[in-house]
Amino acid sequence: MRIGIMGLGRIGSFHAETLAGLDGVNSLVVTDRVAAAVATATERFGATATDSPEALLAAGVDGVVIAAATDAHPSLILAAVRAGIPVFCEKPVARGVEESLEVLRAVEGSGVEVHIGYNRRFDAGFAAARRAVLSGELGDLHTVRSTTLDPAPPPPAYVAVSGGIFRDCGVHDFDIVRWVTGREVVEVYATGGNRGAEYIREAGDVDTASALLTLDDGTIAVISDSRHNARGHDVRLELHGMKDSIAVGLQDRLPLRSVEPGTTFPAGTPHTFFMDRFADAYRAELTAFTEVVAGTRTSPCTVADAIEASLTAEACTLSLREHRPVRLDEVRK
Repeated sequence: MRIGIMGLGRIGSFHAETLAGLDGVNSLVVTDRVAAAVATATERFGATATDSPEALLAAGVDGVVIAAATDAHPSLILAAVRAGIPVFCEKPVARGVEESLEVLRAVEGSGVEVHIGYNRRFDAGFAAARRAVLSGELGDLHTVRSTTLDPAPPPPAYVAVSGGIFRDCGVHDFDIVRWVTGREVVEVYATGGNRGAEYIREAGDVDTASALLTLDDGTIAVISDSRHNARGHDVRLELHGMKDSIAVGLQDRLPLRSVEPGTTFPAGTPHTFFMDRFADAYRAELTAFTEVVAGTRTSPCTVADAIEASLTAEACTLSLREHRPVRLDEVRK
């Protein structure tokens, strides 16, 4: 199949490399405002260059991958849907919930599949955790802990337009908690602080944050996020049930050092980059999208799914700002 890629920044270029290596993809069509990025893609992957999203959509592509800046997501999704072309778009759907809902209303009933990129759903460990929950082997859950710790903060220009740590980083935790447990978030309480980069404080954001989520069956989910984790990129999930407890991310490359006498775990080189930690998941995610394009499966993460994670991020942002619990009903439009 012929796949178009809109946006060739860090993640877009990574997706181009992944797609070029998939057996089901025989050609790529690319576009980006940066000419050098387009030239690199054409040279490395034999991609066909176009000078605009409109030209790319008219180039006979079977599916479109959107890896452009967040502000462009809604218009690019809708342009592809109007053209009848299946879409993979990196999270989020849009900068705000209201605009995301506008996209949802336009997509519903179109008959065009839209797959929003939440790569943890395609990680082997997280998938195994979901199966454990759904099979009942853990019993009723009482506590979930989800952790995302980055080795260093993103640059000031990125932080200024990110929307805050919950919308940019914590949203991955919110999506995976919902997907693994099969439950909905009903209430949140969030807090945060600044312990490092001053430009994060100046942007009105925090660099370290936590949130307590109450799920619709009474399970408590504890979220921990930070921009500062010098040992590496740490992504984990713990699930504690009445029958058993399991964890995702307890591997030899876990960026955590034990001080227990005689303990040698973890023994590997710590993960330092999210693309390293989730390389296999990204490949599985894009393979799934080619199946969506081929019509052999429906979207594994819909616009509606993505909006639920964004609503939790909005509720946590409001809770952080107003120092109070926030129910999800308060931020639903």
